[in-house]
Amino acid sequence: MKASCEPVYFGDESKKIIQGDALTELKKLPSESVDLIFADPPYNIGKDFDGMVESWDEESFLSWLFECIEECHRILTPQGTMYIMNSTENMPYIDLKCRQLFTIKSRIVWSYDSSGVQAKKFFGSMYEPILMLVKDQKNYTFNHDDILVEAKTGAKRALIDYRKNPPQPYNQKKVPGNVWAFPRVRYLMDEYENHPTQKPKALLERIILASSNPGDKVLDPFAGSFTTGATAVALGRKFVGIEINTEYVKMGLRRLSISSHFSQNELAKVKKRKTKNLSKKSRLPEMDDEISPK
Repeated sequence: MKASCEPVYFGDESKKIIQGDALTELKKLPSESVDLIFADPPYNIGKDFDGMVESWDEESFLSWLFECIEECHRILTPQGTMYIMNSTENMPYIDLKCRQLFTIKSRIVWSYDSSGVQAKKFFGSMYEPILMLVKDQKNYTFNHDDILVEAKTGAKRALIDYRKNPPQPYNQKKVPGNVWAFPRVRYLMDEYENHPTQKPKALLERIILASSNPGDKVLDPFAGSFTTGATAVALGRKFVGIEINTEYVKMGLRRLSISSHFSQNELAKVKKRKTKNLSKKSRLPEMDDEISPK
């Protein structure tokens, strides 16, 4: 979990990348200095992150993760918000830890599609849980007008609310509920990066728009593919990302347009599949060859 090398810093106060161990670098950040934190720490389920395999005993993993959460609480401003996501197996432990430090405002389900069979002897996982956490349960940023979605009752069905006097049409837009349906990032999507657990841009847009304002500082202590950073900067926020893996740091440098000692060729985006299995669309030419007469 810890890096043996010294940290490397890229960028400036508007957008900064710290290459180093998450917990070590979190401890260096000033208290109450960040307005929004999005944390997507390792799930400890054996994922291979370009040679770095997450496989620790549960007690050590949770102890490390809880210390990271404590540091995030320290770093967050009094009116700041933190979002943390993890596996369905780990989230009960994380929930119990976070309620000791924060007020949990929402327990969110990110629901996504599946291109194949998830399980044959039990109900496969089709979602990931996210906690929305605040320090001050009454005073925190929530820009509801910036994240409105269509309300089918008013927009599609055009129903009338007869409980009101006089009766009025239902609203056509509403604040999203706590079940979010965003597709996972697929190889054929433009936003795809060579990262095994990349989160969709749309998910981060909702979080950043809702819980921060232009000029606020956003922190991602497990920056990974740097979708948080790219989205935050595009929305006029400041960003700090911590990442230990050099390959992912290079993704961040490219996506955030931060100068570095790496060449353009080293930073160039070259898409690689996370799996050797071809998508149905990619297999179509081969399938045509198989069924067409010779």
